[in-house]
Amino acid sequence: MNGIAKFISGRVTAPVTMLLALFFAVLAFGPLTLAEESVSPGIGLPKDNQTVLVDEALKGLPGQDVTAAVLIYRTEDGSKLTDAQLTFLRGEEVPVVCAPFIPPFACADYIAEQDVAYDNGVNEKFLEFSSAEIEGEKFVPPAVFSEDGAAAVVTIPLTKSDNTEVISERVKEMRAVMNEDLPNGLIAKLTGAEGFQADISGVFAGANFLLLGVTALVVIVLLLITYRSPILWLIPLLVIGTADRMASILAGQVAKFLDITLDGSVTGILSVLVFGAGTNYALLIISRYREELLLHENRRDAMVKAWKQAAPAIFASGSTVVLALLTLILATLEGTRSLGIACAVGIVIAMISALFVLPAALVVFGRWIFWPVTPKLGGVNKTDNGLWAKLGRGVSKKPLIVAIAGFAVLGILASGATGIKIGLSSTEQFTVKPEAVIGLELLDESFPGGQTSPTVVIAENKHVDHVMEAIKGINGVDEVTVSKEQSGEVITDGAITKIDVVLAGTSRSDEAFEAITLIREAVADIDGTLVGGQDAQALDQKNAYAVDQGLLIPLILLLVFVVLVLLLRSLLAPILLLLTVVASFFASMGAGWLVFTQLLGFPALDLSVFLYSFLFLVALGVDYNIFLVTRAQEEGEKLGLKQGMIKALSSTGGVITSAGILLAAVFAVLGVLPLIALTQIGVIVCIGVLLDTLLVRTVIVPALAFMAGEKFWWPRKTAK
Repeated sequence: MNGIAKFISGRVTAPVTMLLALFFAVLAFGPLTLAEESVSPGIGLPKDNQTVLVDEALKGLPGQDVTAAVLIYRTEDGSKLTDAQLTFLRGEEVPVVCAPFIPPFACADYIAEQDVAYDNGVNEKFLEFSSAEIEGEKFVPPAVFSEDGAAAVVTIPLTKSDNTEVISERVKEMRAVMNEDLPNGLIAKLTGAEGFQADISGVFAGANFLLLGVTALVVIVLLLITYRSPILWLIPLLVIGTADRMASILAGQVAKFLDITLDGSVTGILSVLVFGAGTNYALLIISRYREELLLHENRRDAMVKAWKQAAPAIFASGSTVVLALLTLILATLEGTRSLGIACAVGIVIAMISALFVLPAALVVFGRWIFWPVTPKLGGVNKTDNGLWAKLGRGVSKKPLIVAIAGFAVLGILASGATGIKIGLSSTEQFTVKPEAVIGLELLDESFPGGQTSPTVVIAENKHVDHVMEAIKGINGVDEVTVSKEQSGEVITDGAITKIDVVLAGTSRSDEAFEAITLIREAVADIDGTLVGGQDAQALDQKNAYAVDQGLLIPLILLLVFVVLVLLLRSLLAPILLLLTVVASFFASMGAGWLVFTQLLGFPALDLSVFLYSFLFLVALGVDYNIFLVTRAQEEGEKLGLKQGMIKALSSTGGVITSAGILLAAVFAVLGVLPLIALTQIGVIVCIGVLLDTLLVRTVIVPALAFMAGEKFWWPRKTAK
């Protein structure tokens, strides 16, 4: 360790370290750079999942390489469509005449029995987009009208595409066409699978630039406040900013190698995490370097001492986060696995940058970078008698009362978590509703909730009647039909048949999930029958998250505990530290739930929020405890536990508080994107980090240490 410290601080080797970092940065920004792709968020289920098996079975059926755009036309006030609006939607009537074999006296009755034909309706405006044909001619089904007479739906068959740019462009064109010559009082919205894909893609268009810009601005402001220097903030910002870009590129390379897709939500969280954690590590290094500059005339000697003292804590902290993130590899869902892999790569890059590149840069530029508050040899370390030292002495006098009060605060906040609801419907995913969501809401007002995304049942031909009979009458099922192509032919490959089930409940609602569960139970004993579709996929994802939480949360706790035991060579201290972090997590969940329900009006938590928030809060929250307790362990060797903890609190109080506020602010930046899931993760982690920084680390942990005395390090024996 001494050799590494001297290398990155040496007169010649410090610049060499920076040149090596520059070489790898150029390599990452150049040859290793991947072409950027526009990818919407997606969560991959296992290959043996029933929904996935249904999708595979559908590939063998005719006409299943299509998707659809759903156009909803509805009156603004919900009244019945006017004659002018009806004419616009269905076109002009085409006269129906009697067939030659119909006698004159029966002609009137015959005409009355026939469906009136129409021509030049709104559906014909979209022929150029349609992938369906009848006798070689483009075809779009005519408008279907609601029973309340207030709305009509036009479904446009489209060729499936995985290219989000193609999807977004044709949705843009169709939305322009559907609003041409629109009669007064009529609303037109495009929704359905195609609309949602385009709108979700729009959410992440430019997301990385927006997140990076806002995050960098937050970091700049807080670094300026922390250092009160017009120069110093530039060095950590440039180092961590470069690390963020390198992390994004290398994470993409690793994901490509593992055949995993990184969507916009993953890359957004990755950027926030690298900036937050990397800046935290930088603050700790710079703080310790500044302390040593007061004791050493040679800045290189000061950095060697500072690095040797700070590096173990940073390495232990980063390793804890990396190990916690890597547990996500065991997750059921590909989206969760991709987050773990990408963010683990990001933390490793952030650690390397903070431990090697930043110290070298600080040494190369010298003391003047701290101007106007330049640390001078023999200067007074004001932290010894500052606010945090006084707080430490105050806590040491009545630690039991302080600990009880601290846990009481956490308990009160945690009580706000009662009644938490998990799972958002399709219309509740966004903080700002896009057109696809508005269209789905309009659709639900006049049509059954599952009209645009029917549940798909695959049945063997010999069991079709049996399956349909078993599904009919189930609570929450509105309609059961054998699926047909636009030509009217039953969709079958000779062995299996596709059955469409329209649910009454809104997509992704509890009502829809309950109906799907009942359908699966009803057909479970019928050989070869599978139940899939968008709502079934959402249900399977919800169940997968529940399984992952049951597996990963205990594993994360175990890994963090093991790291603390190895670092502190103690059992009691890790148990107490882990207890405080878990208590802080539940307090932040409770406080976050109150914010969501009372201030932001969110109806529930997204499926991913509980697991991701736990991961980040436990892994990052224990960082501050590591920074404090490792310093207390160091000082305790000379001063004993009580004075060592007070010294540690006084020395780390300012820097850890700054780091916590910065990390909290950086995670809050996730709220700039209009996805409720990211906003919720950002708010909960922000609250949790502030609790860890301002209450747990400053009050509760010292109080527990004072109560335990030297037994805090049990079973390790200390010098005092």
